Amino acid sequence: MIISGKNSVYEALNASKTINKVMIANYIHDEFSKKIVEKCKQNKVRFDFVDKKQLDKLAEHNQGYVAEVTDFNYSTLEDILENKKDDYNFIVILDNVQDPHNFGSIIRVCECAGVDGIIIESRRSCQVNETVYKTSCGAINYVKIAKVTNINEAIRTLQKENVWVYACEADGENLSKTNLKGNIAIVMGSEGEGVGKLTKQLCDGVISLPMYGQVNSLNVSTATSAVVYEILRQRKN
Repeated sequence: MIISGKNSVYEALNASKTINKVMIANYIHDEFSKKIVEKCKQNKVRFDFVDKKQLDKLAEHNQGYVAEVTDFNYSTLEDILENKKDDYNFIVILDNVQDPHNFGSIIRVCECAGVDGIIIESRRSCQVNETVYKTSCGAINYVKIAKVTNINEAIRTLQKENVWVYACEADGENLSKTNLKGNIAIVMGSEGEGVGKLTKQLCDGVISLPMYGQVNSLNVSTATSAVVYEILRQRKN
């Protein structure tokens, strides 16, 4: 897999990901490039200074930095349950989210908020690719992502482990008035269809963000940010 951009390449090196080669545009000789080179030497990663045109063929908007990395290593559902960063589980489930920019933004939010992990479905959801990697701004190196065959089966497994699962949809209880402490997983739906009907019925409850404007919906990555940080606020109070 190809990743590009100065921050994405640096964070991949910083997280000790398996990198085959780093390529830097040969016109760049600043302090940041020195940091990249030093990281490559520390991690024993090959690096080359190459013509910018060569980088542009591999990735657009690369900022003069491109790396060849191994494919993303997905976690299991059990890995995420065991990755408890606090006293209780804090998990995000994405139901058919297909836009890689949204996925990457959600990963970044989840990393910043200390979410234990993200669950996606193997067939219908966006998978980790170069766009997801770049949009996450390196956060993907620190977030566990489980790819499951069936979202509903994953929800049932979480419920057996005493995790309360809430769907985020327009017809639910006000987010700020819902007790979201304890073991929590939230389900965020696709850009066009929201949370699937059967998935919503399976959840322990439905929560909603209050809307006061003329538009009654938010981009899924923006909505995820609001929900995740409300859960975080409740936990810290």
